[in-house]
Amino acid sequence: MKAFLFDVDDTLYNQAQPFERAFVRMFGTGTGLDLEEMFVASKRHSDIAFEASSRGEISLERMYINRIQGTFGEFGISMPEERALAFQSYYMEAQGRLEMSDEMKSALDAFAGKALLGIITNGPTEHQWDKIRTLGLLKWIPEKNVFVSGELGVTKPDRAIFDHVVGKLGLNREESYYIGDSFERDIVGAARAGWKTVWFNRRGSIGNGAVTPDYVARTEREARELLTKIL
Repeated sequence: MKAFLFDVDDTLYNQAQPFERAFVRMFGTGTGLDLEEMFVASKRHSDIAFEASSRGEISLERMYINRIQGTFGEFGISMPEERALAFQSYYMEAQGRLEMSDEMKSALDAFAGKALLGIITNGPTEHQWDKIRTLGLLKWIPEKNVFVSGELGVTKPDRAIFDHVVGKLGLNREESYYIGDSFERDIVGAARAGWKTVWFNRRGSIGNGAVTPDYVARTEREARELLTKIL
């Protein structure tokens, strides 16, 4: 049986939705700013802050402040610490209403029982588990097949997290596919661990050339069709 393991954020759901909801709550509509462009910037700043937090260099609260201040600073918006933390609070509230698209739910319905399904996600333990439960992912993916970096003490792209999953689930690397949106964390990490890779490039990003993805999908429909063919 083939194994399909997924990233969570911006892979199994569209991560721009809670960002946009938090922005509208704080600033309202009609600002003239491109929220998609702001969200892409937020992902970049989030990666930088998360890496510093993972190394123990900054606290979780400082991670939130840094990524929000960095993002909004690019667009000429000052975000004092109090205001940055308020935005983070709005963002987390919006994450409590996360939903997967019908297309993604249908894909998981189609793969369940035909492939081993699992998750490998970076982030604080409870924060990531809250998202997993809110999205209802345990309907398709057994709890034992969920791996959160905060629990394991190792983060993508370190191949150790992929090796750990191989050992725990008894996977054959040649039959194991990792599906994720981040080229650096998901595709480079999985490829260097000997997995097959599916880059779900929802945002039209450009890879760094370190590895070549086995497959690329730009939309949820493309991803579903691609994985159906692999099965």
